Amino acid sequence: MAVEEKRAWIMIVVTVLAYGAYLTVVLGRSGSVPLADQPYAAALLWSVGAAIVASIALHIVVSLISPEDGKVKDQRDREIHRFGEHIGQSFIAIGAVAGMFLAMVEADQFWIANVICLGFVLSALLASMAKIASYRLGFHPW
Repeated sequence: MAVEEKRAWIMIVVTVLAYGAYLTVVLGRSGSVPLADQPYAAALLWSVGAAIVASIALHIVVSLISPEDGKVKDQRDREIHRFGEHIGQSFIAIGAVAGMFLAMVEADQFWIANVICLGFVLSALLASMAKIASYRLGFHPW
């Protein structure tokens, strides 16, 4: 397995765990109070920060334990990486447009922040899944 494929798997796992933890904390607090009135900023920042730290640590571990021949990136690896990132960028744009729309209709900050965060989460997941599919099923640039 190429190092880039391992990195894509790491990104999927870290993203799902971090966003799942964030949702658990925020939704776990909701009782009779509306969801938009719940404190969310600290949980969001902690989950993003923990995801960044975990991703870096796991990338270092994978780099240390991977054999030397798997660390070389060839043209195919670079093209798969670029392909996956281009696919994932669509959800960043969708999240930004949705956040802008929510700001224009004067939605609560909670919803704006969460739709942008969801855009980033979906972007990371889609990009990583595209990379894994390219490695597993073959990559044929157009």
